[in-house]
Amino acid sequence: MEFVTDLLVGAVSSPFALLVVFAVCMLDAFFPPVPSDIVLVAAVAVAVGSSPALLVPLIVVAALGAMIGDNIVFTLGRRIGTTRYRWMRSRPMRAAIASAEHQLLARPASLIITGRYIPVGRIAVNLTAGSVGLPRRTFVPLSIVAGASWSLYMFAVALIASAWIQDNPLLSALIAAASAVLLGLLVDRVMSRAARAKRDASGEAAGPVATPDIVAVGAPL
Repeated sequence: MEFVTDLLVGAVSSPFALLVVFAVCMLDAFFPPVPSDIVLVAAVAVAVGSSPALLVPLIVVAALGAMIGDNIVFTLGRRIGTTRYRWMRSRPMRAAIASAEHQLLARPASLIITGRYIPVGRIAVNLTAGSVGLPRRTFVPLSIVAGASWSLYMFAVALIASAWIQDNPLLSALIAAASAVLLGLLVDRVMSRAARAKRDASGEAAGPVATPDIVAVGAPL
């Protein structure tokens, strides 16, 4: 345990730590297996006790990486659409994209900002935003707000975990990482229920007329 803790402290203290966090946050925007949430909160939790001077730079580079990654996905959506590659046609991705197409033009701000907290959701939302023709002048400011709010939230989670579990950066990093994962699941569930409630209300108002089955971004089928 002490060896792992020393390894984490050394990694965060490395001159490449900021570059790694930036790269991970950017890649996670279009490749969910790269766990940016976990990497960021773990880095912050360790830095609290070992390298406090890195705290603000960590948050800045994380927000910047997230924003750039989201804009890359937006550009891909504009240029290639949402069906060209096999992974875009998977059932979870098609469900997420269908929901995003239905909601983006009506409420782009809430969808883009909340979508940032859901790994698959953020890809579907940003990809669809580009494909449906959402103006870049609208998307870029929203992606900045989304990246900054996400980064600050992860920072807060890590600080709380570090204050709760003092003198044990490994344990605080693990707790912070678990909290970050739970947040994504919670946002996903809330959005799913809200979308279903709206669909049910529309169905009651329309009577027996069938309505499309829209699920929340990232929700299970």
